[in-house]
Amino acid sequence: MRLVALDTMGTISARKRADGSTAYTAQIRLKEQGVIVHTEAQTFTKKALAQAWLKRREAVLQEARAMGALPKEKITVGQLLDAYVQQSKGITEWGRSKKADITRLRASGLADKDARFLSAMDLIEYAKGRRLNDGAGPATVLNDIIWLRQAFLSGATLFDVKQPLVAVDAAKAELLRTKLIAKPVQRKRRLAAEEEQKLLEYFGSRDARACIPMQDIFRFALLTARRQEEICRMKWADIDFEKGTGWLDDVKHPTQKKGNRREFRILKPAMEIILAQPRTAEEVFPYNPKSVGAAFTRACHYLEIEGLHFHDLRHEATSRLFEKGYSIQEVAQFTLHESWSSLKRYTHLRPENVPER
Repeated sequence: MRLVALDTMGTISARKRADGSTAYTAQIRLKEQGVIVHTEAQTFTKKALAQAWLKRREAVLQEARAMGALPKEKITVGQLLDAYVQQSKGITEWGRSKKADITRLRASGLADKDARFLSAMDLIEYAKGRRLNDGAGPATVLNDIIWLRQAFLSGATLFDVKQPLVAVDAAKAELLRTKLIAKPVQRKRRLAAEEEQKLLEYFGSRDARACIPMQDIFRFALLTARRQEEICRMKWADIDFEKGTGWLDDVKHPTQKKGNRREFRILKPAMEIILAQPRTAEEVFPYNPKSVGAAFTRACHYLEIEGLHFHDLRHEATSRLFEKGYSIQEVAQFTLHESWSSLKRYTHLRPENVPER
């Protein structure tokens, strides 16, 4: 890929604002063979800040040219995202949230920017817009930055476009410093005994008329630490009643979900729940996981149980296993976590349940 022979031209213009203050707009233009191929600008309250930005951006672009980071052909952020999507097809199975995030990024104004000249400020402004205009939380915007970096990493390999990686790393450091992005706050919601009893009675009084046996699914989740989508695709053929185990395909994994088949422990009370189900389909619980989640949410709303999600049952089940005395390695045979660092996020022990030794 040929390098760009670029001429840079920077200017600073001053204008009076309505409040009487002066705004300084720094603008940089890049020319290729006399034709402007890129323009970017930022406005500052002080001329010295505008001059510093202009000098810094000119240096970055010149360094990128010297390192061969600027390809001849224009390529947009949206094209890098598209290429990332295509590269991942058939290799990595994405979850619903990531697919939605990528789709939203592709439809944003950021997607139209020339990736060769992407700046950290472009990404910072995007993040500010997500927070202020869209009402997105810091963890949600952090996900956007993470997906962008993955796309830019792919772009650096496929198209030899290195500038987006430089920009996103600089932007992420500043966004973390200013707390515009942050890691998600870990949930510590435990199921209270009275809440559990209310839910059991509620589901028990309705299951005879309902299509979904929510009382059994609720109890099964608390005994196995299984996610609702895992419960709904668990198959009869994958249950080993003699060993007290079950198998799941495509178990959630940070890097490899597709083809990730794992065996998990099923205790006797959970096995009894399985045996109580009618064999009407290939799955033990042949129900739509979204319908299961909706039924659980409706029950909590009716019973005025606040802040409880179905996924909290996985946290509750994990904590109960530890409270019963199972070791880290043993609990992992239920939850299928591969490291203590990830497993401990699901562990919220009650101090009163820690036994004397």
